[in-house]
Amino acid sequence: MKRRTFLSTLLLALVTIVLVVAVVGLLLLRPAPELLQGEVEAEQIRISGILAGRVSRLLVAEGDYVEAGDTLVCIHSSLVEAQHSSAAAMRDAAQAETDLVDAGARREVIQAAHDVLLQAQAALVVAEKSYTRVQSLYQKGVVSAQRYDEALAAYEMARAAENVARSQYTMTLQGARREERRASQAMLQVAEGGVAEVGALLEDAVLTSPRDGVVSEIFPMEGELVSLGAPVMNILMIDRMWVSLNVREELLQHFALHSQHEATIPALGNRTVLLEVYYIKDMGNYAVWHATRTMGEYDAKTFNVRLRPLSEVVGLLPGMSVLLKDKIRSR
Repeated sequence: MKRRTFLSTLLLALVTIVLVVAVVGLLLLRPAPELLQGEVEAEQIRISGILAGRVSRLLVAEGDYVEAGDTLVCIHSSLVEAQHSSAAAMRDAAQAETDLVDAGARREVIQAAHDVLLQAQAALVVAEKSYTRVQSLYQKGVVSAQRYDEALAAYEMARAAENVARSQYTMTLQGARREERRASQAMLQVAEGGVAEVGALLEDAVLTSPRDGVVSEIFPMEGELVSLGAPVMNILMIDRMWVSLNVREELLQHFALHSQHEATIPALGNRTVLLEVYYIKDMGNYAVWHATRTMGEYDAKTFNVRLRPLSEVVGLLPGMSVLLKDKIRSR
């Protein structure tokens, strides 16, 4: 009797142990939640200009919050300032030439041309009278042919001189020709274009912030040279942050566009936030997870998924880690 009781107890203990092992095994074989880690990122603006020069003054420091229109840095270029002064002088000279052409001849010049015309007209009258008398005498045979030819030549020369003086006087009254005015206007436009070109460079002598944000990085120090288009600083727009998550292809089914997911932020005391998917993109062939088995596996790509908080998260900063479980199970 005692033997049967002992065997029954032993059998019951063995069955209990088997059941416990089975339950533990089932629990261990259940797929654990897939823990995905993302990182908070923000849009970034790179501040640069078209003026190459020396940083004369930095008005902000890394970590400063700036608003749109705030002055960030001043850049000085002696060479460009000298070019601007030279271009301005050329513009002033072209403007003076244009004014002179538009104003026409001065009163003194017009009077001088008129006096020359009067002299030519008087000389023509004398030459014409002399020629008339010599011609009459020549016809009577009193003077020689040579004397007649000399009187005729003098008359023709006086008439030609009078025509030249009249034309000069008329041109003086009319002023510059249309072609000369167009040429002076063209030169003025070229000079003004040179001033505008150099002035556009000088506009970037003072760089301002295009948006509200936080200065994340400053590259040059005061006194250092910056080249054309070189970045001076970066500004993070902390009002436009998102969570960047790299997801393997087999888990992508859980991240449909506009789907919502709960996440925790360790840096904020494991605060729970609600995120929404707004961007999905293949990361390319360089982000391929290669299979370790030759049967039943394939090369799965990695996708970049971006999620945006549905409400403001106080204290959230770029670089913080974000953890997602959200009922995602591994295979």
